[in-house]
Amino acid sequence: MTDADAILEQAGFDPDESILTRRQAEVLALRERGLTQSAIAEQFGTSRANVASIESSARENVRKARETVAVAETLRAPVQVDIDAGTDLYDVPPAVFAACDTADVKVPQTAPELLSTVSEAAGDAVVGREVRMDVLISVGADGAVRVRRTSDD
Repeated sequence: MTDADAILEQAGFDPDESILTRRQAEVLALRERGLTQSAIAEQFGTSRANVASIESSARENVRKARETVAVAETLRAPVQVDIDAGTDLYDVPPAVFAACDTADVKVPQTAPELLSTVSEAAGDAVVGREVRMDVLISVGADGAVRVRRTSDD
């Protein structure tokens, strides 16, 4: 039997500082160690459906926490470039590099790498060479590039 408490202790889990309940953290820890929901249910003396619900809630909490961090990092970034829907993707790197030059921020990517980063991160907001939805590209002081949709049109 895998000891969830030991895993959480090793990971430094603090329920007072986490958005996860202890049970959610336990379920995620055991799932990450390869246990099935059924095995976890048996270990906890509950149903597989209950474990599935706990896991689903935990993963949603983690997703929301990541989204919150992404928003905070975007707000803190010294470079923010709005890219309007209809923009040619090939016009994006020069705009980002110009804004970074003005802010004295170095981007550790070439233009082709930046094109790839933007295209991948924007998902279906970029189709071919066309930016189809408004996006915000932020570059942190460390050169980290983030791409966020700013419209759902």
